[in-house]
Amino acid sequence: MNPDIPALLNALSSFDADVRRRALSALLDAEATAPAETWRVNMHMHTFFSYNGEGWSPTRLAWESRREGLYAAGICDFDVLAGLREFLDAAEALRLRAAVGFETRTFFREYGNQEINSPGEPGVFYFMGVGFRREPDPGSCAHGVLTRMLHQSHQRNRDLIARINDRLAGLGLDYDSEVLPLTPAGNATERHIVTAYFDKALAKAGGDPVRAAAFWARGLGTSADDLAAKAHDVNGFLDLLRSKLMKKGGVGYTQPTEGTFPALDDVIAMILDCGALPTSTWLDGTSAGEADPGAQLECLISKGVAATNIIPDRNWNLKDPAQRERKVRELHRYAKMAGDLGLPVLVGTEMNKPGQRFVDDFEAPPMKPLARQFIEGAQVVVGHQRFFRYADFPYVGREACHEYASRARRNQVFAAVGALPAPSPQIRGGLEAMPPPKAFSYLHDCARRGEWI
Repeated sequence: MNPDIPALLNALSSFDADVRRRALSALLDAEATAPAETWRVNMHMHTFFSYNGEGWSPTRLAWESRREGLYAAGICDFDVLAGLREFLDAAEALRLRAAVGFETRTFFREYGNQEINSPGEPGVFYFMGVGFRREPDPGSCAHGVLTRMLHQSHQRNRDLIARINDRLAGLGLDYDSEVLPLTPAGNATERHIVTAYFDKALAKAGGDPVRAAAFWARGLGTSADDLAAKAHDVNGFLDLLRSKLMKKGGVGYTQPTEGTFPALDDVIAMILDCGALPTSTWLDGTSAGEADPGAQLECLISKGVAATNIIPDRNWNLKDPAQRERKVRELHRYAKMAGDLGLPVLVGTEMNKPGQRFVDDFEAPPMKPLARQFIEGAQVVVGHQRFFRYADFPYVGREACHEYASRARRNQVFAAVGALPAPSPQIRGGLEAMPPPKAFSYLHDCARRGEWI
């Protein structure tokens, strides 16, 4: 009997982990031959453990990466590493190069009076940790920092909902019963909150989006006609609600302070303690805090930052020619500065909003000159994951920094290990059986030959 492929694909994002595992196994049996590998990567994908625009799990993202022929893929959920083991296990089964990290918002003290990459919020800095091999051990300092990050996120969400509830008569939302169940590990984001408000208003309107729009017009003090005209575009309406409810100027917004988010230095220390790569993020070069990328990156490197991340699509895929020209110029300027400083550059599409493309267009004219740099960034991080897992030799570790004092040389070695194809089960078994020094030599020798020995 032929398997029901659409049903299996849906099962890949079940909230039940056992269902996800069985669905992946069945799909592998049904589609044993993988598509040809391409020179495309997506190292920044959010899963349903924070918010994915399609509701996809780590397993589904690994499957889609394989189906699209991605060279490498990486996930990074907000404030948690809940998808780590699942994504790496699925990637192994699918023979996919992979890496895992997280994203968070921090307070960047040295830029406390400047807007950086969180529009309208001076000092607030989106930041990532990339290349974790496991979650921090319970009771460790790193586990404590990660736990506090999630606690702060929950508190911000509860405070936000309280402010919005005060302004929306007749539509009180309960965080625990109506928001947390929307994500499998209880890690809710602003997008979960706005979806819950949207669904509740729609239900109160008997499922009529125009009647729901009339409610929102009263609650937000906006034109009923304008909202009614947009009511049938669900994704667009959700974006509008998020802006009106939660973003600067919205009814629930409050300006963050230094204590609203964890300190950048604390987050960097936690990432380094785990052996992962502290990774800065860049928006578009138009803010005061991004006006001098060299100064910012030098400051971050002095704190221990080892890589950087860009979402290129929002920097070149724009309709306005003047805006596009300026942002493409800034994209190239930033990528060059990162390259000159020896920082691997990771790119991706986020996928935390419906409609975002699955993978960047590396053939687009603004992307083509940078494609090699972006692929090498993915190779470095994949090489780190392999060296770290099998040889206890992380990119940011003392031994690696001593052995390869030059970042350029370290990048070259780690990229060569990351460029190796995904290992077979036999090779993985052999690596796991080796003591770390032997695994290091083996990985080094394979990288030098460009193939598994």
